Amino acid sequence: MFAHVFSRRTSFLVRCFHAAKRFSNPDPENILFSALCLNLKQRRWNTLNQFSPSLTNPLISRVLRELRTSPKLALEFYNWVLENQTPAANSSENRFEASCVMIQLLVDSRKFDDALSIMTNLMSVEGGNLSPLQVLSGLIRNHQACCDSTSLDVFDSLVRACTQNGDAEGASKVIEQARAEGFCVSLHALNNFMGCLLNLNEIDWFWKVYREMDSLGYVENVNTFNLVIYSFCKEGKLLEALSVFYRMLKCGVWPNVVSFNMMIDGACKSGDMVFALRLLWKMGVMSGSFVSPNAVTYNSVINGFCKVGRLDLAERIRNVVMVKSGVEWNERTYGALVDGYGRGGSLDEALRLCDEMTSKGLVANTVICNSVVYWMFMEGDVEGAMLVLSDMVDKRMEIDRFTQAIVVRGLFRNGCVEEAVKFREEKLVVEDVVCHNTLMHHLVTCGDQILGSMVVRGLDLDVVSFATLIDGYVKEGKLEKAVEVYDGMVKMKKTPNLVVYNSVVNGLCKRGLVGAAEAVVEAMERKDVVTYNTLLNESLRSGNVEEAVDVLARMVNQEGERLVSVVTYNIVINHLCKFGCYEKAKEVLEVMVERGVVPDFVTYGTLITSFSKNRGEEEVVELHDYMVLHGVTPHEQIFRSVVSPLLDGENEKCLKET
Repeated sequence: MFAHVFSRRTSFLVRCFHAAKRFSNPDPENILFSALCLNLKQRRWNTLNQFSPSLTNPLISRVLRELRTSPKLALEFYNWVLENQTPAANSSENRFEASCVMIQLLVDSRKFDDALSIMTNLMSVEGGNLSPLQVLSGLIRNHQACCDSTSLDVFDSLVRACTQNGDAEGASKVIEQARAEGFCVSLHALNNFMGCLLNLNEIDWFWKVYREMDSLGYVENVNTFNLVIYSFCKEGKLLEALSVFYRMLKCGVWPNVVSFNMMIDGACKSGDMVFALRLLWKMGVMSGSFVSPNAVTYNSVINGFCKVGRLDLAERIRNVVMVKSGVEWNERTYGALVDGYGRGGSLDEALRLCDEMTSKGLVANTVICNSVVYWMFMEGDVEGAMLVLSDMVDKRMEIDRFTQAIVVRGLFRNGCVEEAVKFREEKLVVEDVVCHNTLMHHLVTCGDQILGSMVVRGLDLDVVSFATLIDGYVKEGKLEKAVEVYDGMVKMKKTPNLVVYNSVVNGLCKRGLVGAAEAVVEAMERKDVVTYNTLLNESLRSGNVEEAVDVLARMVNQEGERLVSVVTYNIVINHLCKFGCYEKAKEVLEVMVERGVVPDFVTYGTLITSFSKNRGEEEVVELHDYMVLHGVTPHEQIFRSVVSPLLDGENEKCLKET
C-alpha cells in the first residue's frame, strides 16, 4: 500500500518538475495561443472576447493554421475576428495576412466559394480596394511560408475572382505575374480567363491568348475547344465552328453536350434550322454515342423555330421528340413557346401555355412575364399588360431593368406618356439606367432634364445614356445640342463608342458637312458598316460620285467585303435609279447576288417601283422573277399593286394565244 502511494507521489513530482521546467520562462504568446485554441475548439465565444485586445495578426494567422483540419471552425474564427476587433486592428492592411492564410486554407479544403468571397471583398472598395497583384503578392508569401502543405489552386481561384468581377485586365496580370514568380496557373484557370474575354466581347484578345497557349506548355482540353467553337458561333461562323469540332476529334478529345449545344444554338440564332437539325440528329454518331441531347439542346431548337415562325415544328419538338427522349419540359421550354406565340399574334395561346406550365408545377418567371407584357403592349392591350405587371408585384417577382424598359416603351407606344413618366417615379420600381435611357429615347425634348435627374439620383450614367440623347438630337435636327452632350460625355471621362460616333457622322452629313464628317471618321479608331454607309449615302445624295467610289473602295479594302452589306448595295441601287442609271442598277443587283448577299424587300421595292415607272412591263416581270429565284421575299404591297396585275395580264395573253 505504501509502495503504491509512494509511486503515485513520485510520478506526480516528476510531472510537476517537467511542467515547472517547461513554464519556468513562459512565452505570453504561447500561453495566449494555447488558450485561444482550447476555447475555440470548445466554441466558448464569450470567453474569447477577453482575448480580443491582445490579438495580433501573426497570432491570428498561427491560430488559423492550427485549425487547418477544421476549415469551418477556422472560418468562424476569422469572421469573429472581423466582427470583434477594433477598427484600427481590423483595417485592411492589418487583416491582410490573416485573410491570405484563410483563403489558402479554404482552397486547400475545396471550399472555393468562401475563398472567392474573401478575395472579392479584399478587392472591393469596402474591403480595402486592393489590386489583384497585391492580393497575389500576399498569397505567394503565405504559400512560400508553408509550401509543404498548400495547394497551387489558390492562384487559379484568384484568376476566377477577377473574372467574376469582369476584370480581365486584373486576371491577365495575375497570370503573367504568377508565371514570373514560378507559379503557372492551370489550364482550367486559363480557360476561365479566355471565357471572360469572350463574355466581354474582347475577341482579338481572346485569339491572342489562344495562339500563345501552345508556347506556354498548355494542351487544349474539351473546354478550350468549346470556347473556340463558341467564339466562331458568336460571330455566326458555323462552318468554322464545325471545323474546330472535327479538329477536336482528330486530337483525341471527345466532345461533350456543351460542344453540340453551342453549335446548335449558333445555328438557331442565325436562322439556319436545317444545320441545327442535322447536328441534333447526329449528336450520337458524332460523339461515339457518348452524348445525347438535353433540355438545353431542345430548348435552343424550339426557340429557333419560334423565331422563324415555325411554331408547328417547335411544338413537334416539344410534344414528340422531347417526350420520346425522356427529357422533361422546363421554364425555358415554355418561355420560348410563349414568346413565339406572342410574336405570331396568338397571345391567347401564349396565355394558355402559361396556365399549362403552372398546372405542371412550374412557375412563370420574370422572363416569361416580360414576354407576355411586351406582346400585350404590342397588341395595344395596355390594361392587360399592367394587370400582369401588378400580378408580378403581388407575387414579389423581380421587376428587373428589362421589365422597366418594356413598360416604359409600351406605354409610350400606346400614347400613355404621363403614365410612363409616373411609372419611372414610382417607388416600387428600382432605379435603373436602362429605364431612364428609354425615357430619353422617347422624350428627346426633355432629355436634358432626365439626364440631370439621373445624376441627382446617383445613377452611374453609361455610354448608352449619352448615345441615346445624341442620336435623338441628331434625328430632331438639333446638331448643336448633340455636340453639347458629346462634350459633356467627354468631360465625364466616358469613352464614346461606335454608336455615338455614327450618330455624330450622321448629323454632320444631314447638314451637308461631309468634310467635317470625313474628319470624324478619320479620327475614329474603329469603323463599321454603319459609318461607311452614312458617308456613302451622303456622297451619292450630293452627287459626289468620286467620293462615293472612294468610300466603297475603303469598305472593301478594310475588311475584305465584310463591311459591304445589303444596306450598302441598297444605297447604291437607290441612287442609281434616281439618276436614271437603270442598267447599272441591274448590274449592281447581279454583283450582290454573285457575292452571296441576298437582296431584301427594300432592294425589291426600290427596283420594281423605279422600273415600273421608267421601263417596260416585260422588264419589270423579268426583274421580279430574277429576284424571287434568288431568295428575295417580295414587298407585299408593291407586289400586289405593281407586279400582280402584270402577271395576270401575261396569263390572260397566254390563254388567248393557246
